[in-house]
Amino acid sequence: MNIDVLISNLTNPVLLFFVLGIIASVVKSDLKIPESSSKFISLYLLFAIGFKGGQELSHSEFNAEILYSILFSITLSLVVPIYTFYLLKRKVGIPNAGAIAAAYGSVSAVTFVTAVSFLENQGITFGGHMVAIMAIMESPAIIVGVILIMMNDPTQNERKSIGSIIKHSFTSGSVLMLVGSLVIGLIADRTQARGIEPFTTDIFKGFLSLFLLEMGMVTATRIKEFKKYGMFLFFFGILVPLFNGMIVAYISGFITENVGNRLLFAILAAGASYIAVPATMKLAEPRADAGIYIPMALGITFPFNITIGMPIYFAIVQLF
Repeated sequence: MNIDVLISNLTNPVLLFFVLGIIASVVKSDLKIPESSSKFISLYLLFAIGFKGGQELSHSEFNAEILYSILFSITLSLVVPIYTFYLLKRKVGIPNAGAIAAAYGSVSAVTFVTAVSFLENQGITFGGHMVAIMAIMESPAIIVGVILIMMNDPTQNERKSIGSIIKHSFTSGSVLMLVGSLVIGLIADRTQARGIEPFTTDIFKGFLSLFLLEMGMVTATRIKEFKKYGMFLFFFGILVPLFNGMIVAYISGFITENVGNRLLFAILAAGASYIAVPATMKLAEPRADAGIYIPMALGITFPFNITIGMPIYFAIVQLF
């Protein structure tokens, strides 16, 4: 692994704001981002990356690579939750295993955004269709996680229909904003779109820094709650994403030669959802303990990926 890349990543001001958030929580500072502002920043990040991706996609010719990328991403979002569910079922029970499997089969939009920032700092381009790939991977894993719970716990068949779960996963705010912005960016006139570029591009990293500041504060708080569940889930939250990211960093070379696309594939495979999955699982499986799968995704996997994981995946992409 190139040590310069690791140092560059660890000294990125965006990441340092995440560290500041952790420090603020540890020292019990009264630093706080208002909830309404936090929601706005979350929506802004999804809007900006979706719109920019749509604009890039509008200038991309639909070819075999994009088709294979879509099929590859769907396969990932179906396979990952299946094998993770059966790794976890005996340790944490069926409802929790299904929720964790859905989280790790789905994607982390903020980790993706951080990876985009990393690529921009390295001067590496990527395809606009990767934003569409992220949106595509969001829902299938959630649906698979719920189906696995239903298959292994017959009493769940009477609780929620698959149709209602599918509808909720596609109409959740985060997915709708991401997909909607992507579509708008795709059909918007290029000249007209330049009018909002200062909003979608120039201030993007500033808002990302504020978001990660809050994520650092939340992470420090959630980790304390997570300790009571033991070391198995802690190591799971590191080793499974690392395995997924490394494998996909390698095999993505058979799908595309673009270095940026390959790194984003690895990050999508390694990430875990802590926004869409909790929102859906509240409806689909209220027995699943959010005190397990949210701290795993947000407090363990997220910081690992943006500090150590990303340079490892990048090194594999460059090596192969």
